[in-house]
Amino acid sequence: MSAELKGRCMCGAVSVTMVPAKAELNACHCGMCRRWTGSAFLEIDADPGTLKAEGPVRVFKSSDWAERANCGTCGSPLWYRLSDPSAEFYAVSAGLFDDTGFPLTREIYIDRKPGGFAYAGDHPRITEQEFLASIGVDVEGDAS
Repeated sequence: MSAELKGRCMCGAVSVTMVPAKAELNACHCGMCRRWTGSAFLEIDADPGTLKAEGPVRVFKSSDWAERANCGTCGSPLWYRLSDPSAEFYAVSAGLFDDTGFPLTREIYIDRKPGGFAYAGDHPRITEQEFLASIGVDVEGDAS
C-alpha cells in the first residue's frame, strides 16, 4: 500500500487525503470525462475507506451507475464514484496532488479516444464495452 496523498482543488477550498489502492494512474476517454475535464480524466483509485474531503464538495449523479464530485467554489473535478453502495470505488483526480511519479497503467474507453490523444507506454487499453462489463453494466447502460 502507498503512503497517504494530500491534495487540493485549484482554489484551495477543498482539501483531500487518500491512500492510493495502487501506485498507478488510469486514464478515461469517455465523453463525459472529456467534457468534465477538457481532456482525458487522469485518476488514482483510492483504497476503500481512506478518502476524506473537507470543503464545499458538490456531488451530482452523472449516469445510472455513477456520480461525480467537484469543488463548489472553483469547479475543479474531485472524483468519480460508482454509486452502488456495495462498491466503495473512488477514482480521484490525479491533478489534485503534486506529481506522484505514478506510471500510467491503464486507459479505458479507448474506442472513444479522440485521434489526437496518445499516451506512450505498454499498458492495457480497454474499450467501453469491456469496461462496462467489468463493473456489471450492460452495453445499453442498465445495471446487470
